[in-house]
Amino acid sequence: MAATLSRHQPQEATVPQTKNPPLTDELYAYVLEHNPPLDPVQRELVEVTHSRFPDAAGLQTAEEHGPLLAFLVRLTGARRIVEVGTFTGFSTLSMAQALPEGGTLIACDVSEEWTAIGREAWTKAGVADRIDLRIAPALDTLRALPDDDPWIDMSFLDADKGNYTAYWEELVRRTRPGGLIVVDNTLFHGQVTDPSAGGGAAAIRAFNDLVSADARVEAVLLTVADGLTLARRLAD
Repeated sequence: MAATLSRHQPQEATVPQTKNPPLTDELYAYVLEHNPPLDPVQRELVEVTHSRFPDAAGLQTAEEHGPLLAFLVRLTGARRIVEVGTFTGFSTLSMAQALPEGGTLIACDVSEEWTAIGREAWTKAGVADRIDLRIAPALDTLRALPDDDPWIDMSFLDADKGNYTAYWEELVRRTRPGGLIVVDNTLFHGQVTDPSAGGGAAAIRAFNDLVSADARVEAVLLTVADGLTLARRLAD
């Protein structure tokens, strides 16, 4: 008789195995080649950012995020978007271009210098009238937004990591049921696996734990670029 395992017998835990291939330069180029291409204004904005701010260019959203964010705007039918962290406006441009007629995007940032590059691109692309740029600490901007009735269709969070949990609370409470919250850098260069990590890595570790335990949303953490979390607001 074949041996069988009792349901009471302890079983060895299986170690999760990644199916992700190593992301070589060649494979990354292949991915970009098979994504929707950046239009001339988007491409110019990426290049201008790298030429004018070479030391800060790493703050720019990954190139593949542009088509992805636009896809998510169209997929959700979002008309009211909030962005926390604009930098030179590549993600802003990508989402604004995907908005339907009458859609609006509130962009939160603290830098006139960086966002001035974005303003130029938004105007060239013909979407400046859809973007409401607010230069102020993002928490002040978010807390001043209406909160009596959830109204945000989609938001994108890509700002200072130490305030992620505070930004999250302001966004979730204003997001309509079925609305989407997209959060960047949730793997923080792979440092989130280190329980002794400090700074931004520690902040993201705490944030990820908060999101996974938040009963108001269902969320997935994806290994896209530096980690991308997608969270859907559930009905109360």
